Amino acid sequence: MATERKKLLLRLDPAVHDALARWAGDELRSTNAQIEYLLRKALGDAGRLPGGVSRIRGPGRPSHTSEPEEDE
Repeated sequence: MATERKKLLLRLDPAVHDALARWAGDELRSTNAQIEYLLRKALGDAGRLPGGVSRIRGPGRPSHTSEPEEDE
């Protein structure tokens, strides 16, 4: 059974949001998925990513062989 994803209100400088949105578009991710990707990368780089965290799907459309994912 999948656990419910947490919701978070995040206030960003409009220029930072625009830069994130452009970067996300370049990598075929939603802005939300890009923020999660960057947070996971930062946690991993700092050695703070918990062991039980599921892998995040790669950029772009899922392949036909992958299992369906829940909403981002």
